[in-house]
Amino acid sequence: MTVSRFSNEVYAARLAAAAAATRDAGLAGLVITPGYDLRYLIGSRAQTLERLTALVVPAAGRPTVVVPRMERAALESSAVGDLGLTVEDWVDGDDPYVLVAEALGGIGGGPIDTAVTDSMPALHLIPLTAVFETMPVLATGVMRSLRMAKGPAEVDVLRKAGMAIDRVHARVHEFLRPGRTEADVAADIAEAIVAEGHSEATFVIVASGPYGADPHHECSDRVLEPGDVIVVDIGGPVEPGYYSDSTRTYCLGEPDPEFAEQYAVLQRAQATAVASVRPGVTAEEVDAAARRVLAEAGLGDYFVHRTGHGIGLSVHEEPYIVAGNSLPLAEGMAFSVEPGFYLPGKWGARIEDIVIVTEDGALSVNNRPRELAVVPLSP
Repeated sequence: MTVSRFSNEVYAARLAAAAAATRDAGLAGLVITPGYDLRYLIGSRAQTLERLTALVVPAAGRPTVVVPRMERAALESSAVGDLGLTVEDWVDGDDPYVLVAEALGGIGGGPIDTAVTDSMPALHLIPLTAVFETMPVLATGVMRSLRMAKGPAEVDVLRKAGMAIDRVHARVHEFLRPGRTEADVAADIAEAIVAEGHSEATFVIVASGPYGADPHHECSDRVLEPGDVIVVDIGGPVEPGYYSDSTRTYCLGEPDPEFAEQYAVLQRAQATAVASVRPGVTAEEVDAAARRVLAEAGLGDYFVHRTGHGIGLSVHEEPYIVAGNSLPLAEGMAFSVEPGFYLPGKWGARIEDIVIVTEDGALSVNNRPRELAVVPLSP
């Protein structure tokens, strides 16, 4: 599958916003090594290696990319393009950390206050600290607000990813049959994820029967049986690298009446949480909306994770929809709403949609039915 990028205008605007946020934070610059922040800012998919590659965004002035000479051609063809960045290459034996400092005004003038991407390896952080003469801060304060609020191009890709994973869930009933293993089903789903437009299947959870009580069970050789409840949580990236993530719960044949009653509560909890989403509501209020419904039905102790997580270039990013997060929601934020309940030794269930905060509510990018999906047993 072809690897794609947004337009240069999108990346230029992001670089300008990052520089402005760096100035507002009173920092000399921002240093970004390969990872999600680098992909966000210039579209680069460079890998973290022992040789330093770094984007240096000064508070004022032209950004610079420091890159090993042997990687320069690949970087320029895949990412830098016409963005007007200065490129400083280096060869083995040079000190690339000095090049970073020089891109921020040079060394010898005292400490250089910078922010560095959160995922920077210690292999690079420690030498940079030496040339900066002070410990950098994490770039969370600079980058979080930029990445949380999705622009129109990002929203379009997230909607495309949501539709793609919906098409996969529409096929899951084809794969669920007594006598098959969770691993058999997971392999079919992974193939369908790619067939329906994803670059890869990043995660496939097929959790049947008592394994459904483990929210992060993946798949096993357990054989599916009539009456099993099966949690299917799946997702992957759609170019240019934005993730889908959706969970639906299935049952092989008619469900146990106790489970059906509990599932109806979960469906109400998820709908209540989605309905609470709008600008100005805090992340913790959305979590509380789901949790309250489950607690009133005696299922509160079995809801053992947060209600949601942000999504974009990373499948888990800010904002986190969890108790204690007083962050007010804002238009363009994208995150999951995925309450669940997990009864050890019996079963589990989860309903998950990705929603995007709009001017007056929430847009769900996932629109498969949220009712318990009963898969008829073959006669």
